[in-house]
Amino acid sequence: MPTEQRDWYDTPLYYDIVFDDGTLKEADFLEEAYAKYATPAKGHRLLEPACGSGRLALELASRGWEVSGFDGNAHMIAFAQQRLEKAGVKARLWEDWMQSFTLPKGVKGGFDMAHCLVSTFKYLLKEKDAAECLRRVAATLRPGGVFFLGLHLTDYDREEDEHERWVARRGSIEVVCNTHTWPADRKTRLEQLRTRLKITDSGRTHTQETRWQFRTYSAAQMKALLRKVPELEYLECYDFTYDLTEPRKFDDSYADVLLVLRKR
Repeated sequence: MPTEQRDWYDTPLYYDIVFDDGTLKEADFLEEAYAKYATPAKGHRLLEPACGSGRLALELASRGWEVSGFDGNAHMIAFAQQRLEKAGVKARLWEDWMQSFTLPKGVKGGFDMAHCLVSTFKYLLKEKDAAECLRRVAATLRPGGVFFLGLHLTDYDREEDEHERWVARRGSIEVVCNTHTWPADRKTRLEQLRTRLKITDSGRTHTQETRWQFRTYSAAQMKALLRKVPELEYLECYDFTYDLTEPRKFDDSYADVLLVLRKR
């Protein structure tokens, strides 16, 4: 059976099945870290840039957060809105882009928390767009509000390809996700990625493939970007284990970083 070339963001159900396993751990970390780092940690207004399939929007709205979020893919927004309606939970979602988003009519700034996890930030391929995203997020936060930014750092000395594989199931659907990453180009600061989803849905199997690019960062490059947005103060670094008891150094010793940034 031939492999279908298709953006996996256009099939939000399968994307959601792959990533849903981490939702509770991520939500728990966000709430606990908010309580630790926000000053004061009293409000419950949340902004989620690139909210995707709405898995965290639903979880945090169910916990009493007033959630606003956006995504650049209309299929993702429609899927997220449908799941919220089905659950009887409210959130304000709209279609927009990280580097140029604006708050729609009726949505005020002064958010207490914002988050952008699992390397979504790396879709911003230009430095000016990455910096502008950070500035816009900062502008929406109240003083003392926090922004949690998670991404994979890059080892520019790596010469071999990397491969990750996940298997996830929901009801009669099984999704096998294989992601292939080629070594980054140090000069352009871009890396090439390919994801293949083998989907078995109600007994029928097909494969779809997505190719894209990420902007790459070393710890030093990420620190340089943050210096361009002094409105956000760096506080602490964690990794994708989401363990609040184990902060780590903000360096290149481990690929996954989860940065805690606070609005000055």
